[in-house]
Amino acid sequence: MKLTVVGCSGSFPSPGSACSSYLVEADGFRLLLDMGNGALGELQRHVGLYDLDAVFLSHLHADHCIDMCAYFVVRYYRFDGGRPAAIPVYGPEGTEQRLTTAHADTPSDHAMSEVFDFHTLKSGSFEIGPFSVRTEKLRHPVDTFGIRVEHDGRALTYSGDTGTCEALAELAEGSDLFLCEASFVHGKEDIPDLHLNGREAGEYAARAGAGRLVLTHIPPWTDADRNLADAREVYDGPVDLALPGAVYEI
Repeated sequence: MKLTVVGCSGSFPSPGSACSSYLVEADGFRLLLDMGNGALGELQRHVGLYDLDAVFLSHLHADHCIDMCAYFVVRYYRFDGGRPAAIPVYGPEGTEQRLTTAHADTPSDHAMSEVFDFHTLKSGSFEIGPFSVRTEKLRHPVDTFGIRVEHDGRALTYSGDTGTCEALAELAEGSDLFLCEASFVHGKEDIPDLHLNGREAGEYAARAGAGRLVLTHIPPWTDADRNLADAREVYDGPVDLALPGAVYEI
């Protein structure tokens, strides 16, 4: 598998990064994890507009899904070559309604479903293209799912947004790469069921025995270097800060 960081800024875009979006590729299949603010523009640095095979939306906060409205325009109104076939979109219950409301001016109430083949997420295991996927509902103010993606004996786990919970530890167990949010700073913010800090991300990586930890979803107002140091205090493996354009071979 190949992981490309398309965008990694938490809550809102930074001067150097779009919000959450991560491209996972294997056997010519392209799965996009989230499409937050600014992600569609950055995505075109890595793949063509019509080259995605599936999209996974961890939850329906704008910094993880709002550029799907722009992607609707791309697919619905394409003239040259005609409208492409509907692409599978995996998201929490209400994804179609959320995107239709956010766009606010679709030609009909069902226009989104003409270009997106919506699948409602639940905790469980299933296949997306060549990937074996497991999703678990995590802790956040809205329905949120973490995802474990496996291919050819290798595993990537993406936390989405979450507070501390047992399901995250189970999902990440034995992952070769753990892409984990670290929005808060240890000793500063302490809001349950919302986000993790760098130390907590490191603790989950250590507990899971992950091969590598990549910290992501760090807002522009958060000290990323502090979160990196905090994670390294409790996790002995390699730790990186997610950066736009970074590529990991898993």
